Amino acid sequence: MKGPLRRFRRSKFFFRVKKRIVEPVKRRFDSPYKLHLGCGKIKLDGWVNVDLDSELADVDIVWDLSMGIPVDDATCSFIFCEHLIEHFTSEQGAFFLSECNRVLSAEGVLRIATPSLDHIIDEICRGNWRAQDWLSQPEYHFIQTRAEMLNIVFRWWGHQWLYDREELHRRLREAGFTTIEDVEWGMSNHDQLRNLESRSDSLLICEARKIKGMGRQKVTLRVMSGRNCEDFENIHEVGEAVCPE
Repeated sequence: MKGPLRRFRRSKFFFRVKKRIVEPVKRRFDSPYKLHLGCGKIKLDGWVNVDLDSELADVDIVWDLSMGIPVDDATCSFIFCEHLIEHFTSEQGAFFLSECNRVLSAEGVLRIATPSLDHIIDEICRGNWRAQDWLSQPEYHFIQTRAEMLNIVFRWWGHQWLYDREELHRRLREAGFTTIEDVEWGMSNHDQLRNLESRSDSLLICEARKIKGMGRQKVTLRVMSGRNCEDFENIHEVGEAVCPE
């Protein structure tokens, strides 16, 4: 899948569409860009808000992100997406993360917020699977068993591939990100990335950075803890892996 997608991104058709749809919008924003991908009805001021739905009023660029990100290499300082990556197949998700890596500047940061498979499994193992916010909504009161709930989580709402921490970290490393941090809802070392989440079930949130030109290097995985933005000195390294050149 990656090969055909990359060939499509280099095609004349892609560049014609990009020039017609994207270039007029980009001129309204200063580079480096801040991209809000899969924005839905949430508009972030000062960000380029991108979504597939052309009927949404606050979308700056209507674009199918499974086909790539329509900006040039190393032109973005920040990327934020919430409840997007789980709507891609595993191959599309891997390509999407590689595209995020491509368009970010050397010190750029990607922030991903998504449902947490870890949380769902933990609640099942504790026998407390009903203790999830979305299950309190009236339209889901029909769910009777944990198996029914789990099948719905995997199959409804256009979900294609759910992530736990291990899987998301793996995919980020494979996409070329070298520093990966698990962060709490609304919290970040970066002012621009604080208080962006709008979904209470965004329980797996990562920030990832790339550092180019360093050859083979260790990837440090960290977990942030603390309830206040001022408490970010409490960062725990939880593992390392070797990132190929």
